[in-house]
Amino acid sequence: MKRLIDIPWDKKVVFIKRPNRFLGICQDKATNQEFKVHVRDPGRLKELLYPGNMVLIKKAEKKDRKTKWDLIAASSQKGEWVLVNSGYHSRIAQSIILDTDISPFRSVQGIEREVNVGGSRLDFCLVHNHGRKVFIEVKGCTLEKDGRALFPDAPTTRGNRHVLELLDLSRQGYGAAVMFLIFCPGVYCFAPNWETDPLFSKSLERATRQGVEVYPICLKYKDKSIWYNQKIDLCVD
Repeated sequence: MKRLIDIPWDKKVVFIKRPNRFLGICQDKATNQEFKVHVRDPGRLKELLYPGNMVLIKKAEKKDRKTKWDLIAASSQKGEWVLVNSGYHSRIAQSIILDTDISPFRSVQGIEREVNVGGSRLDFCLVHNHGRKVFIEVKGCTLEKDGRALFPDAPTTRGNRHVLELLDLSRQGYGAAVMFLIFCPGVYCFAPNWETDPLFSKSLERATRQGVEVYPICLKYKDKSIWYNQKIDLCVD
């Protein structure tokens, strides 16, 4: 494994409830003190954010924020910590892209973040030495079922739009790819979640047949750092 970025945390607490998708309530069992925490990941996260599960939180850097804590990670059923803060996805992806030992894109001449394309904003645009551009969208995956990593865990019209934008770019002759950052432990392949979001799944399947690359990359969160584990294959039914 290879260390990518550091993500510190300050307290280990118990998750109590999630009043809305951006807010969680946690409790320090030793003091009975409750904390309002900001939930950055918009997914349902039902397998991770349920009453009684252990989570890691970090003091917010901005002092004037209503929620003084950020949710960082949650304990999985396998006893490993799973990152549930999408605010770090771009930094993780950039670390992978710029490391030629592990990057699926090889060496690049330039990199631009948050690029407006059509009606969407994609995470990256890479420029290779020969001038060809590659557009990349990054998605975080925390759902595992029977050893398969699945995305999304909730319907995503935004994700579907991103895939269609990438498909259009591919048809225009540009490079186009989706990086799935997989934080669930013990998976061996990746698949779109047809049961939860058939529209996104159909779009992704069509895009991969027509030139959009898909890179599922397994990562681990331990010792307050994100570690690169391995790239896995798409599931074959």
